Amino acid sequence: MISVSNVSMRYGSKILFEEVTTAFSAGRRYGLTGPNGAGKSTFMKLLTGELVPQKGTVARPEKLGVLRQDQFAFDRFRVLDTVIMGNARLWQALEERERLYAAESMTEADGMRLGELEGIVGEEDGYSAESDAAILLQGLDIPDELHTRTMAELQGGQKVRVLLAQALFGHPAALLLDEPTNHLDLESISWLREFLLRYDGTLIVISHDRHFLNAVCTHTADIDYETIITYTGGYDDMVLAKTQTRSRIESENEQREKKIAQLNDFIARFHAGTRASQVTSRRKEVERLQTTELARSNIQRPYIRFTMNRPSGRTPLECEGVTKTYGHLRVLEGFDARINRGDRIILLGRNGAGKTTLLKTLLADAPGYASPADLDGGTVRWGHEVSIGYFPQDHTGVIEKGMTVVEWLHRFDPEAARQDIHGLLGQMLFSGDDGYKPTEALSGGETARLLFCRIMLQKPNVLLLDEPTNHLDLESINALNIALQKFEGTILIATHDQDVMEEVGTRVWHVRDGQVDDFKGTFEEYQGEARAAL
Repeated sequence: MISVSNVSMRYGSKILFEEVTTAFSAGRRYGLTGPNGAGKSTFMKLLTGELVPQKGTVARPEKLGVLRQDQFAFDRFRVLDTVIMGNARLWQALEERERLYAAESMTEADGMRLGELEGIVGEEDGYSAESDAAILLQGLDIPDELHTRTMAELQGGQKVRVLLAQALFGHPAALLLDEPTNHLDLESISWLREFLLRYDGTLIVISHDRHFLNAVCTHTADIDYETIITYTGGYDDMVLAKTQTRSRIESENEQREKKIAQLNDFIARFHAGTRASQVTSRRKEVERLQTTELARSNIQRPYIRFTMNRPSGRTPLECEGVTKTYGHLRVLEGFDARINRGDRIILLGRNGAGKTTLLKTLLADAPGYASPADLDGGTVRWGHEVSIGYFPQDHTGVIEKGMTVVEWLHRFDPEAARQDIHGLLGQMLFSGDDGYKPTEALSGGETARLLFCRIMLQKPNVLLLDEPTNHLDLESINALNIALQKFEGTILIATHDQDVMEEVGTRVWHVRDGQVDDFKGTFEEYQGEARAAL
């Protein structure tokens, strides 16, 4: 169990949480939620011991599993060794044992110490450590041939999965995971979900994946109103309970205010008359009925709405024999497809299967995005009146430096009034002077929101979105989901967010082994057929 007693944290005048007392029990799985800036990562660092609370105490078990965010900290170590480091006591014993065996001579004390170390290795299942680590890595789609390589040789997404295996290794009494599904494909997320459902310790997880939180969590600890309130159930259960509680308090306050107004009217009319005792009684009643003060929520909800200047033709896109290779690797081979206006296509596939490559290949001859180098063979024909809004997975270099946010956005519609530009930015939570912020100072989340501003300004009739939820919080993801459902144009989207897949898609393209399976039906129907085929 992890317990928090009277913990407070503030930065300057900003209070994150004040005198919080709560406990996280063994056998329960907690989602740690709250809007951006509410203090989720700060609270997680208090639980791990990376930060010391300004006030109060935190009690934690001796063995914690923590998902590390620094991808480069272990570059000189083998992948297997990096995983085993998740059990600090075992790793220290293995290192010390290796040093003693490597020494030219050994004293009697060294021999005694070796006996102690062998005992620790046995207690911590050290003799099966490499095989246990390999099982975790295989579940997270790290192939056997990478297990003995150094972390420096891995790609960024692979490093994240190794660090996740590190957090899971050694049967920790508590697991603390900050955004564990980032950079994981759908199959790896499914594996992680099943693993966590079997985990019997204390789990605390921060995630922007609503479907993942609903599937895994038995409780939700929500950071808002400068405190932490724990609700039973997943994310959707928390939102419902939180909304009902807020509505109840507001309704009670409204009734109290009406009663107070009536009492004050009586007091004003008779305070100088002969009914002094009744006036005194009503004054006491007013004091008793003072309304419950409602703290202000930190939640900010963006407003996303995709509109079209004009609809496209009936067939926005046709592909014939589309081929794309990288060296000897054939990512796409002979891909044929015809897209109808209004199709909402979900791109599925393991990481590295070619989803991003497919989207870039489709843009090879696209109006406003033409890049013939992205197409090695075949034809891509965009239809009549097509206009495209593209959201790339890699934002590097997309937003030029050396200008303000307003200046960059205004370039995409020079005739738009500055007032309209600021209004659009306000919809995406760029408030006040944020519009004059230098583009080079934007965070990942701000960059994503600015790219959505560009799409809304351009008003395209076809959307190509490559992992658009990666840098968004839950409120923004929900707003995007609703906007996509209401959009009347055509959508192609690669995403790992299962709620978006289920609620937006009407067609599925599954990319694997250089081929694209085209399923004309919803994501749930596709899953049903896939299960039936097993």
